[in-house]
Amino acid sequence: MKLKLLHTPEGVRDIYNGECKERNLITDKIYEVFKSYGYENIITPTFEFFDIFGKERGTVKSRNMIKFFDRDGRTLVLRPDMTPGVARCAAKYFEDSSQAVRLSYLGNTFIDNSKYQGRLKETTQQGVELIGDDSIYADAEAVAVLIKSLLASGLNEFQVEIGHVGYFTGLANEAGLSETAAGELSEIIRNKNMFLIDDLLSKEGVSDKMRDIFNRLPQMFGGEELLEEAKSLCDNEISLTALRRLKDVYDILKCYGVEKYVTFDIGMVSELKYYTGLIFKAYTYDVGVPVSSGGRYDGLIGQFGKDKPSIGFSIVVDILHQALKRQGIKLGCENKGVYIIAKGDKSAAIMKAEELRASGKCVTLGSDATANADLYEEIIEL
Repeated sequence: MKLKLLHTPEGVRDIYNGECKERNLITDKIYEVFKSYGYENIITPTFEFFDIFGKERGTVKSRNMIKFFDRDGRTLVLRPDMTPGVARCAAKYFEDSSQAVRLSYLGNTFIDNSKYQGRLKETTQQGVELIGDDSIYADAEAVAVLIKSLLASGLNEFQVEIGHVGYFTGLANEAGLSETAAGELSEIIRNKNMFLIDDLLSKEGVSDKMRDIFNRLPQMFGGEELLEEAKSLCDNEISLTALRRLKDVYDILKCYGVEKYVTFDIGMVSELKYYTGLIFKAYTYDVGVPVSSGGRYDGLIGQFGKDKPSIGFSIVVDILHQALKRQGIKLGCENKGVYIIAKGDKSAAIMKAEELRASGKCVTLGSDATANADLYEEIIEL
């Protein structure tokens, strides 16, 4: 018997009707925020050469990418991450720009999350990249735009946790950890697996003082007062510089009036290795993963051409939409339009429909006299 292919493969799904309408409304509202801050859209390919996302880029692990081959045997990959593709474009098209470049995007990413049951392999991401500005004002703008975007979507209760790659890097250097050991430790801290921290540090011969500091990192999150506590724990310029940067960015965020949405996570480390400075994630309740993440990546574009300091973030539209629905937040999709029932000669109905459309109405033309009145604000028979 011939198989009816009505179901999608595992990890992908159809989006239709009201859900599709709501998602479009969310992304439109977010784009309006991006545009108000001077960001212009860019569209990058859905698949690229594997090397764009290779290990040296510090992006998603190779085993989690969805790969295939072109007719010449070259390895291609469905993009697992938007930032490297945008970085490639920036190196190609904006290399000679002396001004900061602001780019925004909306696209799907593909990651094989087979070990996470129920996790989608295809998700929609919307975000921005601010390229060519290494200042604290660029850092603050990225965080502020994220907060303004989440508020515009309808989300009210959320927190953006900010940290800095340099704090952990400085401590790892101070403790004398090798690059490999530091990488293993960052993954342990990211997963907040407290039991493995001591095992690793004991093998590395790390002092009791430094072992105590690393054990405290996973619990070091909170308000502005946390910066002083973090300062008291370190004795290296890299970590201290990172803390000063966090304080300066937070002061600028007060000018934007968004500081109440910001907390600090001193122990934050990212799975993406291309981050070099400020990093941040946005959390809300009723979803178990961040709705957004981002950070500064000053060395990534230089791998494709002329180096440019950059910062950006991405919002996972699927997670944001899920959060809004679970929190009972209305998305304002009540514009139902007009349904015109055409009887006999449809000429008059067509002319009326065009007249209403020209005035900005959404008009559906049909011949079904049993149209569901709940779906339309007005039903006209002609």
